[in-house]
This record gives sequence, structure tokens and C-alpha cells, in this order.
Amino acid sequence: MAKGFFTDTSLCIGCKACEVACKEWNQLPADSYSMTGMSYDNTAHLGATTWRHVAFIEQFDDQTGHFMGLGGATAGSGGHAVASHVGDVQSNVQANGDGRTRQRGDGRASTGVLDRPRASTSTSPRRSDETTGGFLGDHRWLMMSDVCKHCSNAGCLEVCPTGAIIRNEFGDVYVQPDICNGCGYCQVACPFGVIEVSERDGRAWKCTLCYDRQKDGLTPACAKACPTQSIQFGEIDELRDRARARVAMLHERGVTGAYLYGVDEDTSVGPLNAFFLLADEPEVYNLPRQPHVPNAQVIPSYIATAITGVVLGAATLLAISGRGRRS
Repeated sequence: MAKGFFTDTSLCIGCKACEVACKEWNQLPADSYSMTGMSYDNTAHLGATTWRHVAFIEQFDDQTGHFMGLGGATAGSGGHAVASHVGDVQSNVQANGDGRTRQRGDGRASTGVLDRPRASTSTSPRRSDETTGGFLGDHRWLMMSDVCKHCSNAGCLEVCPTGAIIRNEFGDVYVQPDICNGCGYCQVACPFGVIEVSERDGRAWKCTLCYDRQKDGLTPACAKACPTQSIQFGEIDELRDRARARVAMLHERGVTGAYLYGVDEDTSVGPLNAFFLLADEPEVYNLPRQPHVPNAQVIPSYIATAITGVVLGAATLLAISGRGRRS
């Protein structure tokens, strides 16, 4: 039975214990760790030496300190929403931290802490003096511990020319470092930007789902270190049932925006063996809405090439026949 991760972002407190545990167990270098000037997130993204990354999504108005919503201030309007490694991030629904109903800027009521946003229907900027509610008082910080998704249909595995990337006995996508030649095909094939070729040794690296610990019957280091059980490890089917129950419970409590990412979506990567409970749109967490593996584009490309050939052939025949009539 395949094993993986269920990451519940509604429980993540941004402590980065998972990052530290991952680096310590796998003996990964500490990197430079410098503040970006745009976020408290000092790792910024996954990479060859960062296999777990706690993303800080910080949404606030830089003039008033109030939470920004979708359709809020745009460039030059006096405010913006800041999110680590994502850029400007805005959402339309706000709720206060204690789950009680609160009046929104558009006059309607909002319930729950993490309502999922809806598409914006207005391009007018939000007034800088408008007050709204957020997850943590007047600010909204979303946290997510990101990791390799160990896709059911993994793009990196599909394109690897040496067979270095395999699916091991636990169902994890695993890179064999002694076979990797550093070609980088996997890096461009991953729709999540997870795997990376190291500048230190020229080989590709990513989360191994603590393959060595699993072989000894141990829980992966990140899940073991998580103090809030935001990261849960186990058999995939059991984790999915547990995740659906968690979403249902949050909905009952008024957190109607909670949903699962990587479980029921119909995409070419298939179900993810490391999936997430999210509280905002996927793009807010730097996740693609419709991830696809490279072969998903093969047939459309062939069809487009065939249509182009037919059109050009027909145009050539018409040109030749027209020239023949004139002569």
C-alpha cells in the first residue's frame, strides 16, 4: 500500500520544525538563510537542499495594516497583499479569527475563519481606510509546509533518461543519486517546481519521503517533528479518509472555504501522494491550478501539427492551381 503525506495547512503555525528536522536527518546544508525583504519566509522555495519549505503567505494592506481582499488595492493604489514566493496575492472573503459573523467591505456577512475566495467581479481598488477581518486579527497569515507531491503520474520519472528516478516499494518517487547524470530533464518536467539539480554536485535532489526511515518502520522526520500534526504520514487511502473528515468538520464549524488539493482533481499528474488541505486558491500557495505532465501535451501538439500541415498544404495547392489558370 502506497504511503504519503497529508498536510493540513489550517493547523500549521509556521514554526519550521519540519524544515529543521528534514535538514538534520538528511544532513542537508543550511543554505544562506537571509530575509528577502518581502516576507518572514527565509527559505522562499523548495530546492536541491530544501526538501521541506514552510511558505508564509502574508496578506495585508501596507498602509492600514488591514487584510486585503480580491479586488483590493492594485499597483499604485496605495496598498498591496504580500505573499512569499507568489507575488501579489488577494482574496475576496474575509472572516475574523474567532469564527463569528463579521460585516465585509461589500456589505455582506462572512462566517468562518478561512472562507474560500470567489472570483473578483470588480476592478476598482479597495479604499485604503476600509477595515476588514483576517485570520489573525487584522492580518491574515496562511502557512503551508510544502514538499514533493510524489505524484501518481510523475513527470520527473517519465522523462528521466537514465532510470535514476523510480517508484520504490512504498509508492514514493525516489531519485537514485548514484545513477543520476544531472541532465536536468526532471527539473523542467515537474509541474510543481520541486526537484532541482544541485550546483554543488550536478545531481538532482528532492524529498525522499525519508526512505531510509520507512525501511526501518519509522515516521519521516518532518511528520515526527511537527508539533501540531499539520503533517500526517500514513497509508494514502487512510489519509484521504481522514482528510475528508477534517474538511467536513471544518465546514460544520463555519470554515466553508476549506478544501483538499491533490485528491479529486482530474489532471494528468493523477492523485497526489502528498496532498494538502487549503484555505485559499491554489495559486496563493504557489500551486498550479491544473498541473500536467509533459506527455499530456503530446497528442494536442500532434493534432496542432497535423492541422497546420493540412492548412499549409491546402494553401500551397490553391496557390499552384491559381497560377496555372493565369498562365
